[in-house]
Amino acid sequence: MNRISIFTTSLAAAGFEDFHHGDTVFSFELLGPDGPRILIEGPAWAFVDWVMDDLSGLEMCRRLRADPRLRDAHITMVLEHDDKEDRRRALKAGADDYAIGPLDRQAMLDRVLALHACDRLRGIGQMIELGELQINVAGEQALWKGKQIPLRPNEFRVLRFLAENPNRVLSRQELVDALGKAGDPEYLRTVDVWIKRLRFGLRNAGANHLLRTVHGKGYVLDLI
Repeated sequence: MNRISIFTTSLAAAGFEDFHHGDTVFSFELLGPDGPRILIEGPAWAFVDWVMDDLSGLEMCRRLRADPRLRDAHITMVLEHDDKEDRRRALKAGADDYAIGPLDRQAMLDRVLALHACDRLRGIGQMIELGELQINVAGEQALWKGKQIPLRPNEFRVLRFLAENPNRVLSRQELVDALGKAGDPEYLRTVDVWIKRLRFGLRNAGANHLLRTVHGKGYVLDLI
């Protein structure tokens, strides 16, 4: 039985019943200021409330990104109101996306299952090799000339999709759809955040020239 942990700063949400899907169980766990209190096995998601008793959601998000156990977790910031500035600050603090709370059990599971299913259906376990670029899909690891490209989950998915469609201009909407985040027009703006982080990772590995912006159209991975 595979286990996927859904961490939440909400005491009520932490009490939600486990969800069984095939050979996988999705369990809800409370996330406190000091981080998880259980052994993390398998992928993890984190839902962080904007307002908490002990610290802000922004600070919690920063702590998670600094915690080796959860720095690669998919983080959703749960906002109290649909405020553009709050959304911007959440993404800047390291959140992958955001939602307007409160979220019930089904809403949280829908988000987790959408991304989980996307990963499984898109050929988990495969290797993508394009010249000096190597992508280990199962291990969520990308290498350029043998050097690891430091990427978070969303940026890894963006790179993977670009690599699966090399030398093709992909629009922001296509990237949103590919990552299973369709349905919310605000996600178009988060593409810019993903691309910025992806460029940073590529630059650190000496491969910044691979990603090109086509003004008014989108982005292309140049691998001729």
